[in-house]
Amino acid sequence: MAFKKNDVILFQGDSITDAGRNYEDALSLGYGYPLLIASRLGHLYPEKNLTFLNRGISGHRAVDLQGRWDKDCLDLKPTWVSIYIGINDTWRRYDSGDATSAEKFEASYRDLIERTKKTLDAKLVLVEPFVLPVPEDRKGWREDLDPKIHVVRELAREYGALLVPLDGLFAAASATAEPAYWAPDGVHPSSAGHGLIADAWLKTVGVE
Repeated sequence: MAFKKNDVILFQGDSITDAGRNYEDALSLGYGYPLLIASRLGHLYPEKNLTFLNRGISGHRAVDLQGRWDKDCLDLKPTWVSIYIGINDTWRRYDSGDATSAEKFEASYRDLIERTKKTLDAKLVLVEPFVLPVPEDRKGWREDLDPKIHVVRELAREYGALLVPLDGLFAAASATAEPAYWAPDGVHPSSAGHGLIADAWLKTVGVE
């Protein structure tokens, strides 16, 4: 098992990571996949004394993470950094005409990784964004999101980070139950969807 005693695991991202956490409580994990992961690891490895932190903020894009990376990542000195960002970089193109190119997304994401590796001795977990065709217009988002998913995959390969391949996993899950079962609006996971993310994350880091 890769986790060491007193490891600090930080979850960073947007609303999917935020999941209703209490911003006034530094240890609040929200009700989504970070809580499920913390529950599982805390139960399995109490002797490790693991600490879990959630700094996801609803609506954020990669550039927003850049602006708060010192305070909400580096200053916390995590030994594991999980980054799950990208869907809002696509969504803003369609709901407000504020597009983020794949190149700009890559530059912001690369900056997060470079600053983390320069400052911390932390393991990196990169989580792909996903979208499901609920409602129907989400199908058109693939044109914008697919290049960003490839950016995440390439950065994981380049920097030797662990990759959680969510897009394909949600597509496969949608063959067993309708897409809305996993994410009612195609973006925000249901409780089952958060369970899927948590299981995929744990499998990626080597915990079955």
